[in-house]
Amino acid sequence: MKRKTKVTFLLIFTIIMTLLVVGCQGTNKPENDNKEKPDTTGPQDGGQLVVGLSQVPKTLDPVKYTGTYESNIMNSIYDTLVAWTDDQQKIVGSLATDWKVSDNLLEYTFTLRDNVYFHDGKYVKGRKLTAEDVKYSLERSATQSAMGRLSDLKEAVVVDEETVKLILKQPNAAFLARLTDPGNGIVPKEEVEGWGDEFGQHPVGTGPFVFDSWAKDDNVTLVRNEKYWVTKPHLEKLVFKFIPDQAMMSNALLSGDIDIATDVAGPDRQKLKADKNITIQTMPGMNVYFAAMNMQKGPTADIRVRKAIAYALDVDAAVKNIFQFGGATRAYLPLPKKSWGYDPALEELAIKERNVEKAKELLKEAGYENGFKTTIVTPNKPYRVKWAQIMQTQLAEVGIQADIEKLEWGSYSDKVSKGEAPIYLLAWTWFPDPDFFLFQFFHKAQIGRLGNGQGFLDEEVSALIDEAKASTIDQDKRKALYKQVMEKAMAQVPRVEGWHKENINGIRNRVQDYNICPDDQVRIVTQERNVWVKQ
Repeated sequence: MKRKTKVTFLLIFTIIMTLLVVGCQGTNKPENDNKEKPDTTGPQDGGQLVVGLSQVPKTLDPVKYTGTYESNIMNSIYDTLVAWTDDQQKIVGSLATDWKVSDNLLEYTFTLRDNVYFHDGKYVKGRKLTAEDVKYSLERSATQSAMGRLSDLKEAVVVDEETVKLILKQPNAAFLARLTDPGNGIVPKEEVEGWGDEFGQHPVGTGPFVFDSWAKDDNVTLVRNEKYWVTKPHLEKLVFKFIPDQAMMSNALLSGDIDIATDVAGPDRQKLKADKNITIQTMPGMNVYFAAMNMQKGPTADIRVRKAIAYALDVDAAVKNIFQFGGATRAYLPLPKKSWGYDPALEELAIKERNVEKAKELLKEAGYENGFKTTIVTPNKPYRVKWAQIMQTQLAEVGIQADIEKLEWGSYSDKVSKGEAPIYLLAWTWFPDPDFFLFQFFHKAQIGRLGNGQGFLDEEVSALIDEAKASTIDQDKRKALYKQVMEKAMAQVPRVEGWHKENINGIRNRVQDYNICPDDQVRIVTQERNVWVKQ
């Protein structure tokens, strides 16, 4: 880090990352002591690791991805300018060795590593990474990202072959954290333009593993990048197996068909813990699950209807039913409890108790005394499908007849993003800065994207969100502004909060040096870890 910006840099880090340690306490807690003693002979090269994912990805193009199912694979294909440490307590250089930030938080200048090369693709054969690639990738993200992951970027300027300056539209105290997202991974222009719309099925990056094949609806296979700039990966092959059914996921782990289960069902935890070849790792999740209601069209455009739905639902009973074996707590706010912006006092603004009569009164006032028909749209995920079924029963008691539409992830995210879902169930996990939740959910710029598929539009709320990330790096002041955002947003009852889910992975004991991350992302090779398997 250059001397004259050292103070500014430290201040920014303090603001972006303070208090995350609370969310990471307990580290990767094993629930059983089956794990074999560490192999004193040291890591072994070779072999393959099979990771079970609970959804089928739609794309592996950084600017088009919308789900963690996709980013779990992308983490091994692409690199970003900066990255979180594995415990997500600090941001460190990745493709960039160092950087400086202007005092007004409008310019970020990065110095790139000189030993990074792209994978061999159809149009690129191991070409060296340059500042032009960073400019191309990040400007592409700024204009094309399905999630608006770099919407604050105005321009990327190439200073020289190994230096790039990012100029923002407005100051952003959370910008460094934005750059860690795999959606801002660096890609070669030749491959993107050569493949066109098919680039997401033929990804090329600079990461620890190289794309090999994609057996649709079954698996994606990656192979070792022998020239990875961090270190040579121990694993020869990395396979991501798609298993949407949780029971099948657990059975695949028990049988040895997969080595890591990323979605362990509550009823299966005891069965897995009893197997001496398997260890369960858990960690509090930086997430929130919720039911959002369309605010632009249909009955739910009326706040009285949204309130009626909130009163009609018994969320406590739903969470208790869905998580009979533990693993989740009820949510009240549109932020994870481990975010530094969380304020328990705001929980009183949530509709906590079910009140069927109140729901019926509100529906009558809105002109729906006899109820109406609607649709609950959900990804085909067990927890959310179960909640949809519970909601369907509870809503029927107040006269709302709800159909359930279960979709695979690509179709689901497309429908929700276009504002075509009357009610939809979504999970959101990201970084501890409130901007990564509240901007996505409630800013007008995100209408038409997955986070704000309900069409929440409030100029004052958008202005407060902008002020919170642009006017100050003081965390207390930012938290006060985010408190106003939540107060004003929650008053409009745009959604019903569901739960915060604990991250749970099942791991076969042959897998070494793997730990679950706070954001529930699969990371196999980083600057701190190099996962290997006993042969």
